[in-house]
Amino acid sequence: MDDQNKNLILATALSFLVILVWFLLFPPQEPVAPPPSDVATSETAPQGSSGTIATVPQAAEPGALGQSAPAALAEVVDAPRLKIETPRLSGSISLAGGRIDSLLLTDYRVTLAEDSPNVRLLEPVGDGLSYYALFGWAPGFGLEPGDVPGTDTIWSVESGETLTPESPVTLRWDSPSGLIFRRGIAIDENYMFTVTQSVENPTDTARRAAPYGIIARHGLPELTRFFILHEGVVGMADGALTEMDYKDFEDFDTDPALGVQAVTVEGVDDGWIGFTDKYWMTTLIPAAGQTHKQVMLFQPGPQIYQTQTISPSIDIGPGQQVVQQTMLFAGAKEWDTIRDYQNDDGITGFLDSIDWGWFFFLTKPIFVVLHWLHGVIGNMGWSIIALTLFLKTLLFPLAYKSYTSMAKMRELQPEMEKLKERAGDDRQKLQKEMMELYKKEKVNPASGCLPILLQIPIFFSLYKVIFVTIELRQAPWIGYIRDLSAPDPSSIFNLFGLLPYTVPDLGALSILSLGIMPILLGISMWMQQKLNPAPTDPTQQMIFAWMPWIFMFMLGSFASGLVLYWITNNTLTFMQQYTIMRRHGYKPDVFGNIRSSFKRKKPDTK
Repeated sequence: MDDQNKNLILATALSFLVILVWFLLFPPQEPVAPPPSDVATSETAPQGSSGTIATVPQAAEPGALGQSAPAALAEVVDAPRLKIETPRLSGSISLAGGRIDSLLLTDYRVTLAEDSPNVRLLEPVGDGLSYYALFGWAPGFGLEPGDVPGTDTIWSVESGETLTPESPVTLRWDSPSGLIFRRGIAIDENYMFTVTQSVENPTDTARRAAPYGIIARHGLPELTRFFILHEGVVGMADGALTEMDYKDFEDFDTDPALGVQAVTVEGVDDGWIGFTDKYWMTTLIPAAGQTHKQVMLFQPGPQIYQTQTISPSIDIGPGQQVVQQTMLFAGAKEWDTIRDYQNDDGITGFLDSIDWGWFFFLTKPIFVVLHWLHGVIGNMGWSIIALTLFLKTLLFPLAYKSYTSMAKMRELQPEMEKLKERAGDDRQKLQKEMMELYKKEKVNPASGCLPILLQIPIFFSLYKVIFVTIELRQAPWIGYIRDLSAPDPSSIFNLFGLLPYTVPDLGALSILSLGIMPILLGISMWMQQKLNPAPTDPTQQMIFAWMPWIFMFMLGSFASGLVLYWITNNTLTFMQQYTIMRRHGYKPDVFGNIRSSFKRKKPDTK
């Protein structure tokens, strides 16, 4: 077997192996049944500015102020609400605790069906997987728990009827100790809430309290469960990115001061923290320069997860009023929107809330170019094709050098055969003379692998972009391809829609239900092989013969946008190689090679 074929087989086998591992390494697990959602979360105890301890009340515990839990839960569920109506959000705020706990994303639907409901981001207590944001003040010096609003305290509406970008609302609660608590809630036209908490002390006694914000999730949410995607806590603390999966909460040590499993990041001056799903996110963002601590809590029994931001205790002197402001992002992880918040509002590293992965140095620029092309072209499918053309053009000098070297290797085949005859069984002599020949003719035998190897990180990076960015979610191309982030919906089992029935879910056998695009992928790889005659070695013949069809089945269940990229890449590679071969005096006999591949070798009868 000559070195050229060795290199080609090595590169092909390596790329196949990487994709196979990528596809099979961590198969999806069965979803875990969520626990009951009406159980309490944990306590936290931020350190006050004077050294006293302020205790954050249990974030989701109905009855924290002495009522029975069932009665308190009923009061929370039946509490009055304020509507939220914006161009992109719809929902309500519960006056029980002033929770932002019901939120629909009106720009996004669960499926492509016309009657599909909008995506629900936040869920009230008592409605399954509860998920909400809660704000308040932890009591410090001179205050008892009943002197600050609790998690189920019923607030009154001081101003506003419906929360819109043009009309903020203000809630009020008067403490038995005489303090006046107000909570102003404003929202912009996208996904950012601004929560302004104030405490007025009209008494003659100095008090102290610590402002906090909480995002709580009851039960394990439905997860994508794919190892390349991060779902769980995402945050930034003074330039350091935090990512924790839900399973990481189970490994938290029990904090003796809090009595629950917790991890705390102290003394954060510039940061944000919350929960991220594949496409959606809810994040607490204290004002820049506002020192706070970030806490991640887990209560294993009811399986409740929390992220918190807790500021130091603030002295509230007689006749004084103190104000603290926190932003809450609750919405879709759109690149444009998050970039504007990062640039315009000074939210450090907010774009890192999008899961760019290990190849972030490739995924970010690839997405930026793809996003720009989409803005120009207006169709994500054609943008993927244009991106592939751009990448092939960018790498063309390297590809040209590689294909030129391969062409020279082909020209050296007669000389190499002579070397083999002279060397006989002396492999050391053969290797030495071959290296001298390569050096003399200025040929690099490994260069043929380079274009294929370069495709691996690009392939992975583009796969990551298509898989995690919301801009590709339900993005149409042409005809029946209505979602480039999903596999090709056509199937060979109903003749690609010609037969009047829908192919059922075949489970593990769905890999056999090939669509039109995966078949085109296999054909494009097969045609690319036919630029050269089939290898004479039977082992090489078998590998090369099966490789296109193995890739066809392996990539058949991948996102159609990725399959579109691969088809375009194969087509452009075919054109490049054909042109370069012609320029070096070699005319590929594509149709002749195709005919010969169908001819059976006659058995030797001698």
